[in-house]
Amino acid sequence: MERQTVHSRGPRASTRNPLPAMVSARAPGLVRRLGAAHRFVYCRSGGRLIARWFGLQILVLETVGRRSGQPRRTPVCYLREGDNFVVVPANGGSRRVPAWWLNLRAAGEGIAVVGSLRRRVRPVLADGERREQLRGRLLVAYPGLEAYLARARRNVPIVALEPV
Repeated sequence: MERQTVHSRGPRASTRNPLPAMVSARAPGLVRRLGAAHRFVYCRSGGRLIARWFGLQILVLETVGRRSGQPRRTPVCYLREGDNFVVVPANGGSRRVPAWWLNLRAAGEGIAVVGSLRRRVRPVLADGERREQLRGRLLVAYPGLEAYLARARRNVPIVALEPV
């Protein structure tokens, strides 16, 4: 997949819930442990428990480690776009690209688990007008995303996970 550049900043979103951005910046180890616990409870309950994270819907993305070849499962916030799941590999505003995105991009496909639904998906980068529309929807759903994107200081794509 080719690299896409980051969008223009556009209008500033409200930051009515800056807690996730503050926690991820100051305690990345805690965020990893919370993510692991969240993944465990979500998967064991078939998505009935902890289906949201700070107000956003959650899916568990199953990928294969690009170096290890081992299966990986990561909870990821998403929005629906028809049959697609829209995700942003912001990594809590870290300058590091999240491993789940590197793994998914390398493999070319993964499995999205939403509740009891398991669907093979492939990543497609949103660009142009579609990117701006999705960015607007994401900022409405999660105003803290703007802080993540500003803090990351890297090109953060908006990715549609399309059914295979």
